[in-house]
Amino acid sequence: MPKTKTDELEFDRDNPRLAEYGITPKTTEEEIIQVLWEAMDVRELVQSISASGFFQHEPLIVAKEKGKNVVIEGNRRLAAVKVLLNPSIIEDPGWEIPKLKATQRRNLTSIPVEIEDRKSAWRYLGFKHVNGPAKWSSYAKAKYIAEVHEKYNIGLSEIAEQIGDRHQTVQRLYRGLMVIDQAERLKVYSREDRFRQRFAFSHLYSGLDGDGFSSFLKIQSSDAESKDPVPKSKKKELGELCVWLYGSKKKKTPPVVQSQNPDLWNLNEVLKNREALSSLRDSGDLAAAYERSRPQSAVFEEALLRAKRELTRARASLTEGYDNSDDLLRISRDVANLADDIYEEMQRKREPKRRSRRGGDE
Repeated sequence: MPKTKTDELEFDRDNPRLAEYGITPKTTEEEIIQVLWEAMDVRELVQSISASGFFQHEPLIVAKEKGKNVVIEGNRRLAAVKVLLNPSIIEDPGWEIPKLKATQRRNLTSIPVEIEDRKSAWRYLGFKHVNGPAKWSSYAKAKYIAEVHEKYNIGLSEIAEQIGDRHQTVQRLYRGLMVIDQAERLKVYSREDRFRQRFAFSHLYSGLDGDGFSSFLKIQSSDAESKDPVPKSKKKELGELCVWLYGSKKKKTPPVVQSQNPDLWNLNEVLKNREALSSLRDSGDLAAAYERSRPQSAVFEEALLRAKRELTRARASLTEGYDNSDDLLRISRDVANLADDIYEEMQRKREPKRRSRRGGDE
């Protein structure tokens, strides 16, 4: 098995998984290692390699690009080896990095590699990371699918077949990436401006399947496999949606979507309702906007049931919980009066229906 000197091996700055953390061609090696250390469990590999050495039968896959040895598979292992050889790279390891013996150090100064080019390796890497044992996030998968599709002119159906995934899933991932790419081309949003370090791509590609998202953007279906799925007439809306999903670091605006459930689907409902959408634009408060999007019958029923639960809870704790306070007694009276008003109004609304039914029987 051929070996290459560790200090001659370069991290793959185009790696789809690294791109998720804002790695660019200008990111230094030390910064990449720090990201891998903090986000991708390099600690475990450091412990394993220090105890058992580098597994000789699982080489790094290296591509010769512009005179450099770029590791296109095995960036985490490369980071682990570089940390063991130079522990000072990590600013705050959180625990003591094992010290190598002289023999261990010599064994890690050159490590086994297999020379491939990206085009030849895409099927293996795609199966392993898109739908295999070492899965990437949805964003890394989408980046990889788009790269193979556009650089090597491979159809999405063939990519789906090779990586063992459904064609529809591959199309949805591709469409999601094209939407965020289009936002950047139209200069209405930049991934670099997102509020949080991690890019929650799944919010976008999942949300685009919602009827609220699709009508808001007038987006093409994923079957179209378009590089510009959003019409230019919806450029402003595209920028708005990206800020709601990812926030803006420059404007110090956090995203309104904190989690897919329920925020993402609450946003989907807001996008279908003109009044709710106006509320979101004015206030940036998703919860308040969502309440405006809901049928008043559902709001009323939930509020009534919630009030009953809370009053039942108050009744159960009355004996030990009431301290003879006049204020609490006044609050209880107000609650009783309010309950009477609601009940009487509900009765009045029912009376015309009852009279109508009786008149029909006669």
